[in-house]
Amino acid sequence: MMKKHSQKFKYEIIYSKDLQLEKFYENNRIWAVRIKNALNDDRIVPFYQAIYNTKTKKIEKYECLVRLIGKDGKVYSPFYFLDIAKKSRQYLLITKKVIEKSFEYFKDKDFEFSINLTLEDIIDKNMREFILKKLHEYNIGHKVVFEIVESEEIVDFDEINEFIANVRELGCKIAIDDFGSGYSNFAYLIKLKADYIKIDGSLIKDFITDTNYFNIVKTILEFAKLQNIKTVAEFVSQKEILEKVTRMGIDYAQGFYIHEPSDKILI
Repeated sequence: MMKKHSQKFKYEIIYSKDLQLEKFYENNRIWAVRIKNALNDDRIVPFYQAIYNTKTKKIEKYECLVRLIGKDGKVYSPFYFLDIAKKSRQYLLITKKVIEKSFEYFKDKDFEFSINLTLEDIIDKNMREFILKKLHEYNIGHKVVFEIVESEEIVDFDEINEFIANVRELGCKIAIDDFGSGYSNFAYLIKLKADYIKIDGSLIKDFITDTNYFNIVKTILEFAKLQNIKTVAEFVSQKEILEKVTRMGIDYAQGFYIHEPSDKILI
């Protein structure tokens, strides 16, 4: 009698980091092309998010936030493209688009508005000249706030302070963005002579339930008051957070509970 022998097949799954790297580079390549096409087709646009005065209970300012509009009309946040724009050397072109379009939009509106600048923007001579040219051209420096991200990268403050002095002469103000997200160097605020501190959302979103975060926010607020610097709470996403921000005496609030970024301001 013949016996049937069952055959066992072994399957092997081979994982290679090279496969992941290929996907990573391909994604970067696709987005680099998308950014280039968006710049050429004028699909890099600012969206505006309202900033609410906790004392007057009114919206008094806006932050200009970059968005990329896909060919299908889909709106992409900087999360998808900003890092790749820097790697593909298209980042400064994006900043210029945001500045020019924001200046044009707010030139006849009675609101202060803020624009984010990185160290890369400020140390670029061409960008500094472009900003000063647009400030003279539109003559709206008194409405403009430049937000500079808190960063350990600034070692030599001379070039930064020269730029700040130049824009201040034209009426602009300076905000330190995402303060508290890193090492929270208070000397940084004094060196840059900030008008506003924007308290990082990672602290604000949990400070109603976490004592440690609350204490950090309280310390930042106390320092700001001593230095006569106005404060802005970011990531205000619910009523309870806004109420606590207001009780603490933080000057302004910004977040989805107040207003989601839009291509038009609230009227």
